[in-house]
Amino acid sequence: MDLHAIPEDERLLDTLRWRLGLRGTKDGCRSGGCGACTVWVDGRSVLSCLTLAHELEGGSVQTIETIDSDPTGHRVVEAFEAEDAVQCGYCTPGFVMAIAGLLKERPHEPELSGVLENLEGNLCRCTGYAAIARAVERARRGAP
Repeated sequence: MDLHAIPEDERLLDTLRWRLGLRGTKDGCRSGGCGACTVWVDGRSVLSCLTLAHELEGGSVQTIETIDSDPTGHRVVEAFEAEDAVQCGYCTPGFVMAIAGLLKERPHEPELSGVLENLEGNLCRCTGYAAIARAVERARRGAP
């Protein structure tokens, strides 16, 4: 995609969803407060609602659509399925991307609480977080 054709103020979220048709990345709050729009830019978790698309020239973006091709991402997806950590599913892509990103950045995080603390910016209005916490623990342990 030619980034020069994108307006300088266009958010990565909008580029992904409306120009590229990658609608797995969710539009939650548009202010960085919910985590639903989390993607990876050059392997690091970022909020696509706070990132301008034109700033990514030369960078790589990975969304929920291809997370299964990443071993850590695949493990997190399997953990969410095994623990029934999905209710309405709206927040799930952001949680999966954020959790997989954290596990990649900190593969030896000794405590579940450390991972959960770093997910405070991801909001879920349906599950009550217990199933998500179980999925995080399962993925952190590497359990299928």
